[in-house]
Amino acid sequence: MPAIEVGRVCIKTAGREAGKVCVIVDILDKNFVIVDGLVKRRRCNIKHLEPTEKKVDIQKGATTEEVKLALDAAGLLKEE
Repeated sequence: MPAIEVGRVCIKTAGREAGKVCVIVDILDKNFVIVDGLVKRRRCNIKHLEPTEKKVDIQKGATTEEVKLALDAAGLLKEE
């Protein structure tokens, strides 16, 4: 199970969105990914993410709507 992959559900550990659920949408390089979900879509350092064992089925570069639909289908879309 690769920890950093497209579709991996993570929890942000740093910044104003710390503690919120997000999904990796794209991998930029070995240090940065694009995340989306219950957080604003943005670039994020992988050191600021805590990967979970959950994974949703999305394509690389999925839109915000597709990500939220996948989270809802997985039962992870609970606004905090």
